Amino acid sequence: METVELDLGENAYPIYIGPGILDDADLLSERIAGANVFIVTNESIAPLYLETVERAFRGCRVDTYVLPDGESHKNLASYESIVSELLSKRHNRSTTLVALGGGVVGDVTGYVAATYQRGVNFLQIPTTLLAQVDSSVGGKTAVNHPLGKNMIGAFYQPKAVYIDINTLKSLPARELSSGLAEVIKHGALADSDYLSWVEEHMAELLTVNVEVMTQTVRRSCEIKASIVAQDEKEAGLRALLNLGHTFGHAIEHSMGYGSWLHGEAVGCGLVMAADLSARLERISPVSAERIKRVVGAAGLPTAPPPALTANDFLHSMLVDKKATDSGLRFILLNEIGAAEMVEDVDESVLLETLEAGENLADLG
Repeated sequence: METVELDLGENAYPIYIGPGILDDADLLSERIAGANVFIVTNESIAPLYLETVERAFRGCRVDTYVLPDGESHKNLASYESIVSELLSKRHNRSTTLVALGGGVVGDVTGYVAATYQRGVNFLQIPTTLLAQVDSSVGGKTAVNHPLGKNMIGAFYQPKAVYIDINTLKSLPARELSSGLAEVIKHGALADSDYLSWVEEHMAELLTVNVEVMTQTVRRSCEIKASIVAQDEKEAGLRALLNLGHTFGHAIEHSMGYGSWLHGEAVGCGLVMAADLSARLERISPVSAERIKRVVGAAGLPTAPPPALTANDFLHSMLVDKKATDSGLRFILLNEIGAAEMVEDVDESVLLETLEAGENLADLG
């Protein structure tokens, strides 16, 4: 088992990574402070892992709530349903919430934990690659609003993250590829050697080689933990983790949440961010093409949906939470392994990237 520490002072916590962690009842239960546990999962994960996790907390009163699967259920209706269940079952401030599932389950459960009776403890048990390398680490919790993604939420840290690599063996190929988008993002913005390593081991990642995947998840968690430790509330540095997300969130918002998986939208967003970086002469066209190549190798789309126009992108970007009073904000590459936040992007150059995306989509 590997352990990565996220150093946030009194809010610090461990990230445990390895195969078979869900079978370690002592490890899973060591951070339960009270006598009550409330597990939130979804319809896909419950039949696979819920019984195992419930057994780990057999010394407590355990209640569960099963969400429907999919990004479309990451909303205030789900939040309210979970809170209503907590209240009806008389859960108090000593209850520990447990998020067992992917990014939707983790984000919704975390937001409930942040707000229920002004804050209760929670644990993350991510079962998708995207959640393991990204959304379960760092304390961002949120639900979507029809007008924008992750518009309602809070920064609220879990007490621990438990990552069982074996859960990735049950992931559909599309979900696995979706998670690789965030892996590629980490290499592109912070560690060129890591990106090269991911390129070299892509075949093993796509077949869930446990040793290779454990190393990959660990390194991605290290990168994210290091950035979050320096900037927990996204005052500056942490914004770099949004590389590809301005374009990606526009795709999700325009197409309807769940039409594209989050990682699919981010993967395409990485290609578009690299294209824009090259057009602004921050990176070479060769580097931009490399990003496109590795995104494609991961089984991710490299062109936006054919239905989206440049105007659709601009409209969605302006309601994204990364927009500022002065306009749009992008994370762009200065080289592979180094990114920068940029707020004064020439709109004519941005339109070139968006229109190039339209043409690529048409060809697809």
